[in-house]
Amino acid sequence: MKKMVSGIVVALFICFTLIASSQPAHAEEGKLVGTISKIEMAADSKSATVVLKDIKTEEEVVVVVTDELTIDKMKDKRIVEGDEIRCKYEKEDGKNTSKLFKKTAGC
Repeated sequence: MKKMVSGIVVALFICFTLIASSQPAHAEEGKLVGTISKIEMAADSKSATVVLKDIKTEEEVVVVVTDELTIDKMKDKRIVEGDEIRCKYEKEDGKNTSKLFKKTAGC
């Protein structure tokens, strides 16, 4: 009986160890503060491709924006080329998809 209980305890320990050590796949996240160089609205007006020039590295980063509120601000010209933007994005399948896209000065 003791051998059976200790065997179950060892099996449970192994299962919990395997579950705890496995990490779910996460997309890589990035963030930057940059100036908008170019805005291209999609034909359906439900997304936009934005080129941001990072202030620190001078590197250009292409971000796809799908947030409806942000798209509306681009349509209304409240967000335009030349604006300084704080952006958090997720790198997945070769695309950078925005998670946060706001003007640094407010809006």
